[in-house]
Formats: sequence, structure tokens, C-alpha cells
Amino acid sequence: MGDMTRPNKPMCSVLLTLLLVTKMGYSETTTDISMFRNGSGLALESSKNSTMAPRRSENAVAENPNEIASMVYSAILKSTERRKLGYLSCGTGNPIDDCWRCDPNWHRNRKRLADCGIGFGRNAVGGRDGKFYVVTDPGDDDPVNPRPGTLRHAAIQEQPLWIVFNRDMVITLKQELILNSFKTIDGRGANVHIANGGCITIQYITNVIIHGLHIHDCKPTGNAMVRSSPSHVGWRTMADGDAISIFGSSHVWVDHNSLSHCADGLVDAVMGSTAITVSNNHLAHHNEVMLFGHSDTYMKDKEMQVTIAYNHFGKGLVQRMPRCRHGYFHVVNNDYTDWEMYAIGGSANPTINSQGNRYLAPSNLFAKEVTKRLDTPKSQWGSWNWRSEGDLFLNGAYFVLSGSGASASYERASSLGAKSSSLVSSITSAAGPLPCRKERHC
Repeated sequence: MGDMTRPNKPMCSVLLTLLLVTKMGYSETTTDISMFRNGSGLALESSKNSTMAPRRSENAVAENPNEIASMVYSAILKSTERRKLGYLSCGTGNPIDDCWRCDPNWHRNRKRLADCGIGFGRNAVGGRDGKFYVVTDPGDDDPVNPRPGTLRHAAIQEQPLWIVFNRDMVITLKQELILNSFKTIDGRGANVHIANGGCITIQYITNVIIHGLHIHDCKPTGNAMVRSSPSHVGWRTMADGDAISIFGSSHVWVDHNSLSHCADGLVDAVMGSTAITVSNNHLAHHNEVMLFGHSDTYMKDKEMQVTIAYNHFGKGLVQRMPRCRHGYFHVVNNDYTDWEMYAIGGSANPTINSQGNRYLAPSNLFAKEVTKRLDTPKSQWGSWNWRSEGDLFLNGAYFVLSGSGASASYERASSLGAKSSSLVSSITSAAGPLPCRKERHC
């Protein structure tokens, strides 16, 4: 097919949309988690997931006025400033946040987060059923024999653990951090950076939650021995320098992180990985942002299912938001405010279901298209199922449709009900790590 969803409606409705500013607020100081001790556990408190009723609307589109880009950035700035006014962070329309952030005792009920997942990775429980582990030491002197109290020592343990931090810290990893199954890394209450060294590897494991971290300036590491469990040390070849590398793993949830400036990808998932949700993250200043799929010939990736929801794709991004090979991808209620080449790409007949996103095209007249089929003639990609439903297109952005608009394959690429694109500013206004403190709504 190859139909294009192009701007063709008056901008008055768009101007109204841009005036919608969220009443978000949260505290700027960090929490004291000294009540946690190594080996101690808190009683689990369950909560039912908030649900999002399916909502459909016509594609909202606009002309190509010069003012649109500055207006969108102004709306983002205003919504950010309103966070400082002390409004309760309840009722944002973001079902993840509304599930746990309204609780002033969130720091005592941390594991409630595990019941708040959405999308294909919603069943990732992380370390919910284990004890708390408090990271007290930012060091990483010995990747073969990590000291107790370090993040690496916590990450490699066999048992489920909910990992928290007793203070602000910058962790520079000598080698990639190899997680074991059933782990949550929870940065809430502290300003935690993983930066300027190796970063996170999720390889042949299951049930991982990564929440509330600043991960940036990741570098290639390897050609070294690295411990992956208390009983196993192995030789690691060179890692690419991804912020988060998911390899042959399932039930992974990456939420409320800040990701930028890495040597390779920010989130890459390959080799049959599936059941993944990437949500509420702020991504900026990077070239190849997300890659899903090992190669065009690796057929096991046909079962891959990934949800990309409520993220803010910010300044300085070039391409791959995401770039998909095989599998099923639900891209829902994200805010795309910058790209240099394209936003969503693919090469091996992936199914892409884009719903309720806001796409702001760059000023470059040759980069207005949201989509890109890579190294594939139209005679082939014309049958790929790529659809746009209820998306908002600004500054000349447009989405090239293909395949069947009612194909059954979209059922495999649907993981939650989309909100209206008019709510994207509110839903994504708190993307990135949250500056939480105890006894306050986060």
C-alpha cells in the first residue's frame, strides 16, 4: 500500500491541545531509606493494576507553521515547572504512576511497584518475592569478587532481591553488570547514576525491573573475567556499550530512567528476548536509540513482543525509536519531540502498532517522515502491517502506512488501551527518574 497520514487539518485543535498542561507535582529532596537493612524484608502489599479503557480517535494533524516547534517545547517547559507547585501526583492519567505514586508511604511499600506494570512486560515481578538489599558502596573494584554492599554483589545473587540505595551515588562499573533473574534495581529516594563505564546486561534470565536510574556515558568493556553468579565466573568478550542490553531474556520492565550518551544503544533486545515494556523513560542525546531484533535472518525474534509507552524522546536523538526487525511492537502514548533521521524503523516485516503518540517533526524538510523501512523495496514492505491510530502529527510529521489496517497481527501487537494523544503531555510529563522523598507523594 504505502498510504501516508499527512497533515491536512486546521491547527486550531492542535493549539488547544498544546495548552493542556498537567497539574503534576512532587518533592525535590530525596528520601532517607535508613530504615532498610541488608537481609530484612518488608511485608508485601499488593495493588490491582490500573486499567486503561480503549479509546480511539481520528488522527489529529496540523499544518506546518513555524511556531509549532516552539509551542510544543513551551508546553513541556510549563508542565515541568508546575511540578514544583506541590500538587498531588494523583490522577495523572498515567496508569503506572497512578497505581503507586499517590501513596505517601511508598517508601515502606516499595514492592507495590511490581503490581503496577503495563504492556507486554507487565508480569515482570523482579525481586518482589525476595528480601531488600541496600547498596551502601558505589565501588566496583573487582568484578570477579565484588564486595558486599555493592550493586554488583547484589545483582549476581541467586535469590530474588529488591535492590535499593542508602544515598546518592555515581557507580562507574569496570565491566558490564550481569544481572541474575528476579531482581529489581530501584533508585527511588536517591540520585543514582550508572555512568562512564560498563552498564547493564540482562542475559538468559527472566523477571527484571529497572527503575529510577540515570544511565549514561556507557562504554565498551570486556575481554575480562566477570562474575555472573556466586558460583560462576566467565570470560566476557567486548560489550558494545549499551545502557541496557537484553539478550535471550523475558519479562523485563524498564521504567522511569534517564538514558543518554552511550557508545551503542540505549535499550537493545536481541536473540529471542520477549515480554518487554519500556515505559516512562526520558531519552536524549544519542544516535541509535533502541534496537529490537538480532538480525533479519534470526527467526526466533518473530515471537518478540515489546511495549514502548509513556516515554519522552527528547533532544539530540537521531534514529531508532525504535528500530525493529521481527516481532510485534506496540508504540503507545509517547512524546517524540526530536529526531534527525526518523523515529520508527524496521527491516524484516515487523508489526508496528502506533497509537496515541505525539510526533513533532524536525525543521529539516527531508526528515519529516516518522517511519523508515530499511534496505527493503516497496514491493516487499507494502505488505508489512504498520498502522497509525489516533496519533498527533506536528510540524509536518507524517507516518507512511502499509499492510492491512484490520489485520489480525495487530492483536499480537496490542498490549493496552491507548489514551488520546491530547493527553500525552500530561502522561509523559514525569518521564525519567522521580525525585521522591519519604512521607510525601512521590
